[in-house]
Amino acid sequence: MSDTDVSTRQLRAFVALAETRNFTRAAARLHLSQPAFSALIRALEEAVGARLFDRSTRHVEPTVEGALFLESAQRLLRDLSLSVADLGEHVARRRGRVALAALPALAAGWLPPLLAAFRRRYPDIELDVADALSEGCVERVRAGHADFALAAVRAVAPELLVEPFCADGFHLVCPRTHALARRQSVRLRDLAGEPFIHLARNSSVRQHIESALWPGALALKPVMELEQLSTVAGMVRAGLGITVVPALTLFHFEHPELVTRPVVDAPGLRRQIYSIRRRDRSLSIAAQALFDELMAQRPALEAA
Repeated sequence: MSDTDVSTRQLRAFVALAETRNFTRAAARLHLSQPAFSALIRALEEAVGARLFDRSTRHVEPTVEGALFLESAQRLLRDLSLSVADLGEHVARRRGRVALAALPALAAGWLPPLLAAFRRRYPDIELDVADALSEGCVERVRAGHADFALAAVRAVAPELLVEPFCADGFHLVCPRTHALARRQSVRLRDLAGEPFIHLARNSSVRQHIESALWPGALALKPVMELEQLSTVAGMVRAGLGITVVPALTLFHFEHPELVTRPVVDAPGLRRQIYSIRRRDRSLSIAAQALFDELMAQRPALEAA
């Protein structure tokens, strides 16, 4: 027999008759007329190619084959019921799993309160967050390890759907005692000759700064190159140099000894962040819910 030969209605009729041992009571349990119920049993027996019940005027008893089939039929109906209930939980956003990749600046500052609010609404949805640099974020989506990503690179690949998420302006960070701290804003050329603390070359921050500096051949005076923004903040606070970072990272530099000022007259110094997902795969209901929430709550940042 093929998988399509037996219907769930037939299985339910079979189980009802095996449990009640009476056509009238079994038909009533399924809210069917007795002729319609009997037709289901006959069709099932034809499908499986075996007699499943011995019938008499007073008694209905499963055959040997019917008794063997009963446990399997009950298990199939139970599994189907559980599967439907589980799908219903996912559709209702009460269960599921969402894997998200995001730049560390987003993952550490803007994202946590939004995820906390989402988790309060949907406590049984599992959240998997990867904080990674842009290329790592893109790779996680491409490999199927993340449902979507927020990254500062416009990945060009036919399998990826890439859309603008937000634009991030840049700010100077310097000690409160520094001469530049007295200004309301600064220009890139104001930084010439200043001891400068860079982020690593593979960071999107470093790449944007170097791209903005290139046309005018403005030379900074690098004193060190670091991996972590929290380390950069410590070095600037100690007076070892100044730095320039995107607005989304400024929470790392909230300290009474530090000052931040927007960098103006530098149209190229603007970081575009994109949402990235697979073009050939729809998001699960849980992932779509989180994606829609993050899109609705995206940072409203002014470009520098």
